[in-house]
Amino acid sequence: MRSELGATDEILADTVYSQLNADPIYYYRHVDVRVDNGVADLSGYVWSTDAIYRARKIALKVPGVTGVSTNHLELERNDRSSGSGPSR
Repeated sequence: MRSELGATDEILADTVYSQLNADPIYYYRHVDVRVDNGVADLSGYVWSTDAIYRARKIALKVPGVTGVSTNHLELERNDRSSGSGPSR
């Protein structure tokens, strides 16, 4: 039975990942998805808090996902709009 749950969780993780990467607003290529018993755990980094909220919303729309944890998502601090780094 555990292998069936594992297979289902893997399918859910792949589906969430695909949905995130199909989003036309935010870039989620640096986000990893793991699912355990229907709960998606998103990790990696994004460029804004709005992207975190949207990622949670996208993941929850996937049928079979019962919850989403974004505790492991981090904000990338090296974006070009922050003015850090050398200007050219």
